[in-house]
Amino acid sequence: MHKTPARLVASSFGSLIIVGCLLLLLPVSRTGDGGADFVTALFTATSAVCLTGLIVVDTATYWTHFGQLVILILIQLGGLGIMTLTTFVSWVLAGRIGVRSRLHAAAEGRGRQLGEVKGLLLATVSFTFVVETVLGIILTLRFHSYGYDWPASLWEGTFHSISAFNNAGFSLKSDNLVQFVGDWIIILPIAFAIIIGGLGFPLLLEFYRRWRARRRRQAPPRFSISGIFVMVGTVTLLTVGFIGTAIIEWNGVFSHLDTPTKILSAFFHSVSSRTAGFNSVDVGAMHPNSLLLTDILMFIGGGTGGTAGGMKITTMAVILAVMVAEVRGDEHVLVHKRRIPNRSVRQAIAVTVMAGLLVVSAIMLIMLVAPQFDPQRVTFEVVSAFGTVGLSTGITGDLPKVAQLIIVVLMFAGRIGPVSLVSALASRDSKRLYCYPDERPLIG
Repeated sequence: MHKTPARLVASSFGSLIIVGCLLLLLPVSRTGDGGADFVTALFTATSAVCLTGLIVVDTATYWTHFGQLVILILIQLGGLGIMTLTTFVSWVLAGRIGVRSRLHAAAEGRGRQLGEVKGLLLATVSFTFVVETVLGIILTLRFHSYGYDWPASLWEGTFHSISAFNNAGFSLKSDNLVQFVGDWIIILPIAFAIIIGGLGFPLLLEFYRRWRARRRRQAPPRFSISGIFVMVGTVTLLTVGFIGTAIIEWNGVFSHLDTPTKILSAFFHSVSSRTAGFNSVDVGAMHPNSLLLTDILMFIGGGTGGTAGGMKITTMAVILAVMVAEVRGDEHVLVHKRRIPNRSVRQAIAVTVMAGLLVVSAIMLIMLVAPQFDPQRVTFEVVSAFGTVGLSTGITGDLPKVAQLIIVVLMFAGRIGPVSLVSALASRDSKRLYCYPDERPLIG
């Protein structure tokens, strides 16, 4: 049976998770005697491939260097996308990209039109390695200044660089980045790498095309509506998260820090809580209002076609545009002198509803099997998993195995997207060739 691009994307990520799980089950991957148990290996592999960062064991002490290398490779492959890598390699070998391969890459969010995919693939791979290399050099030098020898500094710098740009949130430190809370040379570069990775490769390609046009003294192409949504949404969410966290935690979890470090910590939490999962303060000690604000940021996520999770900024922007159009009484949804098609509106509503149903169902199931945990912390864990963020209040490893498996399903669903998940499981071949008469239901 012919597989749709969405099904191939889902199956490719699933296959990578299975391979990663098998490698992590090997005794050579775990410190001490014997190998990891199945749920631990599966959870870690899923978290790495889905760029989440949630962990049930300490990455720094539980896994050997081989196990950590497996995690790092899973993060890199998960960030670039299996189908994207396959398409890129086949193009390099054959000198061209076929229509089917372009469809596979487009299904991962690497372009809205088939004609964009080739340029977007080149930009994705080259830009990824450039950013990771630059960040890796900065972090390597900084870790060396802490007294690490050069091999250890290179390993720490490389691991955190790839984890940061791919918004994975994995760290080789038992306390994540808490010990570097006031180190601007480590925190800021990681924060900017997270932001760049979360913008989405289509928007980065738009930036590049505008820069190239200006160099050639040509009129730069206007930003797409998706690009405008992502730029405005990113700035808005970062600002709201920064100000909100600073106000709530100034005399809370930030109370022991000096003023510049408080500002840095609030900014970094706002950046990380949208997609990355790194933390420079104890998230479990935060005020309930901070956790609620973080839930909102995690649920929305970042830009489409990048390494961010969540239901995406563009989805939320379309929902807001629909609300504005309805309040104004407009027949069409208009934004920046452009009309949003009804199909896009339906997709945004479907994604939002399915995301909400997944999150609520998971919360209820986990509370059913683990009623001893605080509902707000369970909610935080669930939203973090679905948004592929990775922030945690510290209960992940204490959850029963059944609850951890629910988290695994959420991370997978959050990575490939609700719409892709449904289209991967359901046949889209049949089309209704008739329609019924209209009848307007009562609303409100």
